[in-house]
Amino acid sequence: MSEKPSFEITTSRNFLGWMADENLSLAFTTYQTGKMFLLGRQPDGRLSVFERTFNRCMGLCTGDQHSQNGGHGAQTLWMSSLYQLWRFENVLPPGQLTRDGYDRLYVPMLGNTTGDIDIHDMVVPRDSNADAGEEINDGPVFACTLFNCLGTTSDTHSFKPLWKPPFISQLAAEDRCHLNGLAVDPETNQPKFVTCVSRSDVADGWRDRRESGGVVVDVETDQIITEGLAMPHSPRLHASFPGKLWLVNSGTGFLGYVDLKTGQFEEVTFLSGYGRGMAIVGPYAIVGLSTCRENRTFSGLPLDANLDKRDAEPRCGLQVIDLRTGESPHWVRLGGILKELYDVVALPGVVRPMALGFKTDEIRRMLRLEDMPADKPW
Repeated sequence: MSEKPSFEITTSRNFLGWMADENLSLAFTTYQTGKMFLLGRQPDGRLSVFERTFNRCMGLCTGDQHSQNGGHGAQTLWMSSLYQLWRFENVLPPGQLTRDGYDRLYVPMLGNTTGDIDIHDMVVPRDSNADAGEEINDGPVFACTLFNCLGTTSDTHSFKPLWKPPFISQLAAEDRCHLNGLAVDPETNQPKFVTCVSRSDVADGWRDRRESGGVVVDVETDQIITEGLAMPHSPRLHASFPGKLWLVNSGTGFLGYVDLKTGQFEEVTFLSGYGRGMAIVGPYAIVGLSTCRENRTFSGLPLDANLDKRDAEPRCGLQVIDLRTGESPHWVRLGGILKELYDVVALPGVVRPMALGFKTDEIRRMLRLEDMPADKPW
């Protein structure tokens, strides 16, 4: 009889206490095994781990972008999968728990069929004059990596292109520059910067520029603000750190920031794996880690030498970094069948989240009705 593939998770000694102090839970995706994980806290203080299966799930964001910046609690999650984009809504009223003691129950309520366009980072723009949680469109803006552009959802097409870098001559399904990361401006609540692995304008050209071809592009001005990066990912702006664009220089293993005045990338701390996916809450960054040496895309990078220099093996998991000091006081380590992560988001104000998927019959019985209008709706 074949054994079920193993899944292992361990945390640093004070990780759960840190989550309690920060009043948050975490969600992360792994496309290798097609899982979305939700980490929270059980009533007895133990770690709560909940997972659902979605084919090649990658990008994650909360309905209110401020939730990633430590603001209001998340009621909505967006997640990209192999050929669809899903919107999850929390169906529990405030203060209500499920019979199992979960305080969030995320249910996939809306799905957009995009085709396999390789959606990476996503954000939900908001009108700067809108109330918290109010969106300015029906869907997120996302990095459409296959077509080297930013896009959003469409009711009649696979997606609606919004912007492409100036060095991309045309929209083509060729993944020329591997545009993967997207940062939103905390002041305007609009997309501001993207990361690309290269400026290549030929099919799959980014693979030849992994070591030093990475760039950050300003979406508003079309200007390249920094270059010479090694497979940059996960750019993030945060109101607590004005003038700094945080990102993971994945090919070297360093988390750092771009000084927006000089365009220089400043290394802050070394990550114990291939970094990708980042949420910033207060002074802390939570970064996803993947092992790298078994994957040709990730191997042969400066990261290998930097790990060897520290006598370290790459890890899969989450690393919490205090951005004020560069220290990593907390971590989550994943083992067994899990080798890589893509994205991670923080869920402020959430203690113990769960979600429904499509592999069981529970979703058939999950019914939720809006209030009937007092007057006739027709």
